[in-house]
Amino acid sequence: MPLRMMVSSKKAVLAISCLFAGCITGTTGAFSPHHRVSSLSSRSNVRSVIHQAAGDGDDIVTEDMEEPGSVDSIPRGGGANIKKAPPALPTLATYRKFALPCLCLWVAQPLLSLIDTSFVGLSGNSATSAQQLAALGPATTFIDGSVYLFAFLNVATTNLYSSARAQEGEGSDQAENVVRTASRIALRSGIGLFFFLLAFARPLLALYIGHEAENTPGLLDSAEDYVKIRALSMPTSLLLGVVQAACLGAKDSVTPLIATLYSTVVNIIGDFLLVSQLGMGLRGAAIATTLAQWAATAALLAPARKRLVKDGNLGLWKKPEATSSSVSSKTFLSFAAPVLTLIMGKLAAFGFMTHSAAAIPGQPTPLASHQIILSLFFFASPFMEVVSQTAQTFIPGYLAPVTDYITKRKKATPSYDSRTDKFVKPWESSAFSVGNALLKLGFSVGMVVATLAALVPAFFGGLLTSDTTVQEAVKPLAKYLLAGAFLTAPVAVSEGILLARRELKFLATVYLVSTALLPSALLQVKRIGGNVEQVWACFAAFQLFRATCFAGRIWSGPVLKYISSSFGGSKTKEAKA
Repeated sequence: MPLRMMVSSKKAVLAISCLFAGCITGTTGAFSPHHRVSSLSSRSNVRSVIHQAAGDGDDIVTEDMEEPGSVDSIPRGGGANIKKAPPALPTLATYRKFALPCLCLWVAQPLLSLIDTSFVGLSGNSATSAQQLAALGPATTFIDGSVYLFAFLNVATTNLYSSARAQEGEGSDQAENVVRTASRIALRSGIGLFFFLLAFARPLLALYIGHEAENTPGLLDSAEDYVKIRALSMPTSLLLGVVQAACLGAKDSVTPLIATLYSTVVNIIGDFLLVSQLGMGLRGAAIATTLAQWAATAALLAPARKRLVKDGNLGLWKKPEATSSSVSSKTFLSFAAPVLTLIMGKLAAFGFMTHSAAAIPGQPTPLASHQIILSLFFFASPFMEVVSQTAQTFIPGYLAPVTDYITKRKKATPSYDSRTDKFVKPWESSAFSVGNALLKLGFSVGMVVATLAALVPAFFGGLLTSDTTVQEAVKPLAKYLLAGAFLTAPVAVSEGILLARRELKFLATVYLVSTALLPSALLQVKRIGGNVEQVWACFAAFQLFRATCFAGRIWSGPVLKYISSSFGGSKTKEAKA
């Protein structure tokens, strides 16, 4: 049974991936290859030097390049003249100005699911509450995972749009083409995902929740109803994501904030009326969340059209005419492939956790308690993920000019050694300083958010469920939620820095290894008839493994070099004496 389940899970993931590829490749992109080369290809084969120590050397004559911008407009791609001093380091206010709208982008989806969890858990009697929560767990994980599978669109849109603005100017044809192409791909992918969920929701959910939970009366039916209703919002959800990402690239923080506010208000009112007052349960929660997604998209599209494209046309249906600078969507997919590895690794982790929790005897209490902790984790993690996105935005402004410069110097002089180049060291030091500052910020945010999230199941379980049995069941899970959420901080920050350094192969390798180890441990918990505590203990270990690998990749070199130089320096002084 476990082996068949693993094989079937791989088939399900493969089916979604094929759908994803079919949706994307059916659209011809219009991204300028100039953007792609400057921000991606020129760095993909260059080893990052952020952690290397560069000493002073002879002056090196470089070709003239564009001067770097101010702190608020740090370039995302190469083009700065590294013979000049790097831009001033960003301040806390600068990070905050960027992070707030980015946080809205990350927190919107889990916020809607958390609101659903709260209203469903507090409605009806205790038995009904636990039953509905047990069905909501796999349903929301399945929906959120489907949307998250396409999160690469948001990353690509922000990166390419901000690069186009920096290189060609706001309102340029290239920048507008990024928005139109991303919007068209997102909408068509969302339509494909909608039909896919309608056709395969029930068998995939049955595979997902396992045999024991499937036999619980009404659980699979309720989960299926929720997923099919939420599927109606898939086209607008993916479109909303890329338009928000473009606004973020344009440094527009107000519009995404308003859209998120609309969705939250509509969802709360809808849940109150449909779930609490009319007693529609999961169906009411699904309808409320779908209406919230539609409201957010409507609130965002009108002002975004004026802000992002001159003629107000996002080109959702009509493909622009091909030009000499246009490239196929295959190029876009080549950017997405490494990111998809990371995304699918995370989805596999949470999918196997829910599957293992669903197999624990004594349903629906184990799955209901797992759903509460999972919803709290999903709500807490965006606060750390936003620091990761900040690293991806600010570090390339210092690192990309160096990698472009080193690439050109090595082509001209194969024996060139960047460690002896005095122009490289200040830029590397600045990039490393930004990384250190963001790591400290991530630890601070992680401790506060993880503590607050863990307090809910430990002392305030009644806020999320009226079932006293479930309230008691979630209390022991608070410590694992604290550990898992806190460790998300170094994982997210380090991951953002490694993405900025384009160390995609290393990231993919770590995720492949950890994704192989975690399901094995979770399936062992299922085999021995373990409990939900063991499921979340495995997740905490998973987080610790990733944090150690990612942070070690970045900071182990400088730390070891510092220790070595300290001992070496002492010996040198003794020898001189």
